[in-house]
Amino acid sequence: MTTPLTHQELTDDELLRYARQVLLDGWDIDAQLRLKSSRVVMIGAGGLGCPASEILVRAGLGQVHLIDDDVIEASNLQRQTLFLPEDIGQPKATTAANKLKQINPLSTAQATVARLSEDNAYELLNMAAGKPDLLLDCTDNFATRDIINRISVRFQIPLLTASAIAMQGQLALFEPHLQTGCYHCVFGSVVLDEAADERTCANSGVLASTTGVMGNLQANAALQYLGLTKNPLTGKLLLWDGSQMQQRLMGYRQDKNCPICAV
Repeated sequence: MTTPLTHQELTDDELLRYARQVLLDGWDIDAQLRLKSSRVVMIGAGGLGCPASEILVRAGLGQVHLIDDDVIEASNLQRQTLFLPEDIGQPKATTAANKLKQINPLSTAQATVARLSEDNAYELLNMAAGKPDLLLDCTDNFATRDIINRISVRFQIPLLTASAIAMQGQLALFEPHLQTGCYHCVFGSVVLDEAADERTCANSGVLASTTGVMGNLQANAALQYLGLTKNPLTGKLLLWDGSQMQQRLMGYRQDKNCPICAV
């Protein structure tokens, strides 16, 4: 990922807000400017999307565009951290975007209340203005992730996908232009398993902390990718087990017969 730096500079307000971040070893003004220059499209504004988008906006992401067609329900309040009881019944995408604008007015937050598909992807991703720097998959079912993966490969947009269910989570960052594999290469047999696709938070349950952990790990990977042009998960799938407090990495390679990315 090679997002070019523009001639923009950090304002005094930005320097003050992001001072502790710029002090980090390995994270300097150039990294902060790259983050400021980045545009992210996030599909899903729920349990994963709330913490991931909040951290990115607080850190100084230039633009985030939330896409979600769902509305807020009482059962969401247990883990979807941008929402309050008075938000019940409101669209998740617009409500989250409004909260993000309050959290950091220096960052741009947009919302689209719609369901992303292969047919409307060009329009919803605003491809006419150029490709997003990163897609964040914050959805909760295999069928939707499969569609997002196809869009990622079709338009050659890096895809950072996270999942959270019960007390477990997974995280991967695919770069289709490098031909190192895609979501289907790793989960192909699961994607095609209709029974597996029925496992969601709604029917299997999820601990409130699981989505928080995975959303923050997703934001961590996105910050490194956008600010440092570094993929900390190259060729690796991160597996997190909250019940055992364990985390491990599993390697993967491109499936040379993958019908999505190996054609």
